[in-house]
Amino acid sequence: MTSPLFLDAAQVAERLSLDVCTGLMREAMRALSGGEVEQALRSFLKLGEGRTFALMPAGFVPGGPFGAKLVSVFADPDHPGRRSHEGLVILFDGRSGAPVCVADGGEVTRIRTASASAAATDALASPDASRLAIFGTGVQAHTHALAIAHVRKLEQIIVWGRDRDLAGALAARLASELNIDAMAEPDPARAARADIISTVTASAEPVLKGKWVQPGTHVNLAGSSGPHAAEADSALVAAARFIADHRTHVLAHGGEFLRARQAGLIDDDHIVAEIGEVYAGTQAGRTGPEDITIYKSLGHAVQDLAAVAWLYNDMKARGQG
Repeated sequence: MTSPLFLDAAQVAERLSLDVCTGLMREAMRALSGGEVEQALRSFLKLGEGRTFALMPAGFVPGGPFGAKLVSVFADPDHPGRRSHEGLVILFDGRSGAPVCVADGGEVTRIRTASASAAATDALASPDASRLAIFGTGVQAHTHALAIAHVRKLEQIIVWGRDRDLAGALAARLASELNIDAMAEPDPARAARADIISTVTASAEPVLKGKWVQPGTHVNLAGSSGPHAAEADSALVAAARFIADHRTHVLAHGGEFLRARQAGLIDDDHIVAEIGEVYAGTQAGRTGPEDITIYKSLGHAVQDLAAVAWLYNDMKARGQG
């Protein structure tokens, strides 16, 4: 058997641009909602306080590539309240069944998570949205801002974080890289006065409240990925048009949705669509200028596999596979 191609973090970052990946995420989620993907619920193995190992399998059917992401999510001992994602994405050939590529899962996750939010923002945010609020100061906060700047003409970015120094540093970095106005805002209620909000924190409790969010805002909830954490309160969930990345997963692991349902504010029908259905045009996303839209992102193996399959094919086309 030929050894699989291995792509380290630097190779993933060099080849997989945010623009390319945003298109890949749009198509991958359309395929998932369209029944072209077999995907099992992710499984979690608790390894102690702040330490989780997860398995995420999926495959394109019939006859397409398949595989899994193996990922560890560990609390960062040097930055309380932050988490590190490390792992591998393993791609198998759909015809031979052989493993053909192994890629750095942390870097794939960094790029595909932000790209998926950018694709959803492009579909759900107001066309003239120009003010972005980022709740969080880590890797995903930075990459989300870069990705969303590709799909909307941003005039201002506001950064909120529990660590004011980190929020200020991120705002300064974004101002330099994107050449637009970026500022840190210590008051989360003021930060939420935006056209687009992306929450990318490790918080188990809500950092974003419904009473702060103005009509017409689009919200990406992308930080929490398990049933016991929620970045937004139940009032916001109840007030919004709620679009899931994948209905089955949100009903099992979407912490914000599950809390609102437990509080009796919503039922399962509150999920108005999957984002792939919106991309396919079979379900509506935004229905009017006053809608508050939520895209709940849990992240899926199909996204990782779509990204790594593209990387693998790109490397082969370049004669580097």
